[in-house]
Amino acid sequence: MTSNKMLCALQFAYEGRSFEENFATLQTLLEQTPAQSISLAPELCLSAYSYTQMQEASEFSAAILPNLAKLSISKTFGLTLIEKATTGYVNNFKLFHQGELIYTRAKAKLFTLGDEEHYFSSGKDEDLRIIEVNGIKIAVLICFELRFPKLWEQIKGADLILVPAYWGNLRKKHFEALTTALAIANQAYVLCSNSADESMGKSSAIISPFGDVISDDNCNLIMHPFDLNEIKKMRRYLDIGLNYNAANGSL
Repeated sequence: MTSNKMLCALQFAYEGRSFEENFATLQTLLEQTPAQSISLAPELCLSAYSYTQMQEASEFSAAILPNLAKLSISKTFGLTLIEKATTGYVNNFKLFHQGELIYTRAKAKLFTLGDEEHYFSSGKDEDLRIIEVNGIKIAVLICFELRFPKLWEQIKGADLILVPAYWGNLRKKHFEALTTALAIANQAYVLCSNSADESMGKSSAIISPFGDVISDDNCNLIMHPFDLNEIKKMRRYLDIGLNYNAANGSL
């Protein structure tokens, strides 16, 4: 059943801490999430933007992958990691499910104000797609990608949109407005997870297909049930072309 899964937004500080300390924090929080839940961690939550330690960060990512897979036994969770590819270093989203890595893609839109283009190779827009996990259609927008309407078009029909972020205080209202609009426009759940570092905006949240926001800047773990029926009801109530086919459950 998809109607009783718990959505979990992880929200914690990790800038300036060791990779091992950040992994321990991630593990502790994931252990608090219920079985069959879907959890999301903030962008680059194990390493932050370690521009002076890119090689070390990529090596840590490679070494920790088996441990991350184990944390997903009986549940699903996503995060991004610094990894080394043939094109250079990439900010790779990883989705783990039931002990296995089931999806990965590189961040396609790099944040120029943060000099990301000088350290990372960008992924391809066309790699952004909807994947299905236990009957739930899931899409991912990585931080700055949230600002691109073209990418919103590519994920129309998703039931759940994941937004891992490292979004600053200066544009906190932008993050809140865009993630809420994303849920309303897609009549879907949005699960967004942002860093809780001092310069970051927090605002991690679970947003319903109606646009209701469940958020708490003082909390490390925000949870709310996922209910596929809420999506179906919203899409029938205001039919904008995303309605489910009653016969086969498809769009």
